[in-house]
Amino acid sequence: MRTLISACILSVTALVVVVPAQALEFRAVGANPVIMYDAPSLKGGKLYIAPRGMPVEVVFTSGAWSKVRDMTGDLSWVESKDLITRRTLIVRVAGARIRASADDSAALVFSADKFVLLDMAEPAAGGWVKVRHRDGQLGYVKANEVWGL
Repeated sequence: MRTLISACILSVTALVVVVPAQALEFRAVGANPVIMYDAPSLKGGKLYIAPRGMPVEVVFTSGAWSKVRDMTGDLSWVESKDLITRRTLIVRVAGARIRASADDSAALVFSADKFVLLDMAEPAAGGWVKVRHRDGQLGYVKANEVWGL
């Protein structure tokens, strides 16, 4: 009995250690807006239209469909072919300040309003992420001020 309990505890501990190690997979909606569905089928209920470039977190892939989470935490289904690997981020605060370097005292390059899409130029490091605005401006924003990382 004691051996069985020890084996169960060991199995549960192994699962707890493995689950957090899974990396999040983010994608973006491709060149055209897409319909988000409540089921993995064109016959499913239409929930909303996702704009071009919107980042989503891929939760599960089944055949030609991906179950994704958006910035609000809502889950929906989208055809996998409509997602691209380019990383985009959404500003989630009012007036995010994009700076010339990854430092609060660095020169301000531009400000971005809530829900503005930015391209991720470099992966996040030290609490900052390098981003590019569609107008070409480049700078660093605090990682906690954007969604999609």
